[in-house]
Amino acid sequence: MDRRNFLKIFGLTLMISVINSACRKEAQGYTAASNKKRIVIIGAGLSGLAAAQELYRRGHEVVVVEARDRIGGRIWTSTQWADMPLDFGATWIHGPQGNPLTDLADQINAKRLTTTYNKTVTHNTSGMPLSEVEKVRMEDLRTQVVKALKKAQGKDDDASIRQVIKPLIDQFDESSEAHRFINFILNGTIEHEYSGSAEKLSAQWYDSAKAFDGDDVFFAQGFKVIPEFLAQGLQIELGQVVKEIEWERSPVRVITQKTEFIADHVVVTLPLGVLQAKSVRFSPELPHSKQNAIVKLGMGVLNKCYLRFPNVFWSADADWLEYVSEKHGEWTEWVSFKQAANMPILLGFNAADRGRAIEVWSDKQIVESAMQTLRTIYGGSIPEPIDYQITRWASDPFSLGSYSYNPVGATPKIRQELAAPLKKCLFFAGEASDKDYFGTTHGAYLSGLRVAQEILKL
Repeated sequence: MDRRNFLKIFGLTLMISVINSACRKEAQGYTAASNKKRIVIIGAGLSGLAAAQELYRRGHEVVVVEARDRIGGRIWTSTQWADMPLDFGATWIHGPQGNPLTDLADQINAKRLTTTYNKTVTHNTSGMPLSEVEKVRMEDLRTQVVKALKKAQGKDDDASIRQVIKPLIDQFDESSEAHRFINFILNGTIEHEYSGSAEKLSAQWYDSAKAFDGDDVFFAQGFKVIPEFLAQGLQIELGQVVKEIEWERSPVRVITQKTEFIADHVVVTLPLGVLQAKSVRFSPELPHSKQNAIVKLGMGVLNKCYLRFPNVFWSADADWLEYVSEKHGEWTEWVSFKQAANMPILLGFNAADRGRAIEVWSDKQIVESAMQTLRTIYGGSIPEPIDYQITRWASDPFSLGSYSYNPVGATPKIRQELAAPLKKCLFFAGEASDKDYFGTTHGAYLSGLRVAQEILKL
């Protein structure tokens, strides 16, 4: 599959914002040495920890305020199965070559395992591996989809991916193989990649992120090793749900359900979904440009269902297993952990609208639905799973989604507006604020470094 293959680079450049505004200082009994500032960072995810570690290393007094009872944010490694840590959130370093997360992993000698899209088996709706004729048909339709999207990107007016593809897919009956193939391409290649639905994703800007080269790798001990490394030496206050940020005057006040923190600068790394829900009050309200950016960007969903079996009954040498479902987005993508980790575990994904819809299902319903697809592919005699683990990111009150995407009407400039600091007091980081690497862990990490540099440049 041609994932994250839109714009490859071999280096990276950090764009540092030029700050022209000034924050009105009123001491109110609070003083701080000019060379040592007190900084409160909201969120102990990758962006918050990256910013905190850099500012702490440079001699500032840093406090990280986190609503959860753990660090990591949308990096969340489950240790329910002692012999196989599983990542509920971010799993892979996407493109390790030149990726800053590779440097971090090298520093701690973290063991990494590789999955490759070159080891993919795709099954048709009947469950059989695609024939050579079907493969040719699939690639022909994929070429037509890409051609239509590239043509749309040359137009002035934006439209959704579904709108752009409509003339193509309307040529075929809804029950036809071609219709199912096109929906499979939209779901597997685009919706699973960007977390938004084809009905909402911007045809012009959905793929505007840059990417690094190389096969994706994941951590043998789970992605948690990275936030744990970055958290070393930091003061982190867990279980602190932020309710309000008073940022008009200095010191800035961060008010939680339990207490309040004061600071010279505050870094907000709240996920886009939380910002959109207005779970945290800003006093005064954020300027229109910032509110506009929050509203116009999209927060997508990618949910996981891990199934552990007594033995491997699928293609043992495949990393990715794909299924052309009759219903759009129904268990289209699977990852096998047999080849990479020698474990009889399958991971099934549900993205975008489908991923959001099944969150109201019971665990039993989700597992039964997944098994129905696996039985279609591998037969009714396959064993039942001996255990499972399931995510529901859209229902998580401290994320309200998985990662951001560009819906119709959103441009890269919107992310720059989200990232822009306010009056040298309030700073913003997180994957949604990174126009080059949004939706990724390395984008979150780089946004944290960016905001640290913005503060250090003052």
